[in-house]
Amino acid sequence: MKMKTAMIFAAGLGTRLRPITDNMPKALVKIGARPLLRIVMERLAHFGYDHIVVNVHHFAGQIEDYLSSVDIPGVRVSISDERDMLRDTGGGILHAEPLLGDGRFLVHNVDIISDLDLNWLDASVRPGALATLAVSDRKTSRYLLFDDDMRLAGWTNVSTGEVRTPYPGLDVNACRKYAFSGIHILSHDIFSIFRETGFRDKFSIIDFYLAVAASYPVYGAVPDSLTLVDVGKPESLAKAAEYFQ
Repeated sequence: MKMKTAMIFAAGLGTRLRPITDNMPKALVKIGARPLLRIVMERLAHFGYDHIVVNVHHFAGQIEDYLSSVDIPGVRVSISDERDMLRDTGGGILHAEPLLGDGRFLVHNVDIISDLDLNWLDASVRPGALATLAVSDRKTSRYLLFDDDMRLAGWTNVSTGEVRTPYPGLDVNACRKYAFSGIHILSHDIFSIFRETGFRDKFSIIDFYLAVAASYPVYGAVPDSLTLVDVGKPESLAKAAEYFQ
């Protein structure tokens, strides 16, 4: 049976969670009794993901030690080692290519806790989609912009007025604005397109999506309802704990 593969971004420095992350990786910060990494892994396992790739950089040894002590039945764990260089989100995916199989795969930020139905997201993937991004209508300063077919058209920071798009003259006001959840499903074709478009080593996956969106279909998927906590700042730890209670 073909494995169902997901990648968890766990390599980041966790700067917004300092001083907690001065001595430990963000992935091992606990919500209640469980580290963020365990919470995300268990959710992935619940939805049938039986191969989980975890990238490591900041306090990589702590994460490796933790993973060696964790047994989630039916789940195989692989480590994508980025000790030599922190590669950002896109570079991290590219570096993990040998571990990610030959089919589509899910990518999940370690600091995102949500009730998103990952089976629904998988079923939302359209034929030919390069990537499918779980997005929601929540208040933020930075939005992804989509056309009426929910194809990615750009990005904007509403606080500064900055707009990034591959479409000259894009009418931002005519676009649908949604916030990215940090959860997306990628086609394996993305690796050849990384190389064709000159993306190497260290780059943001959102920068890549924006660069190729006019040539390759990247879609947004909006769940009917979504509870999501971005555990990136100390004040959000209490919010996450409250969510679990």
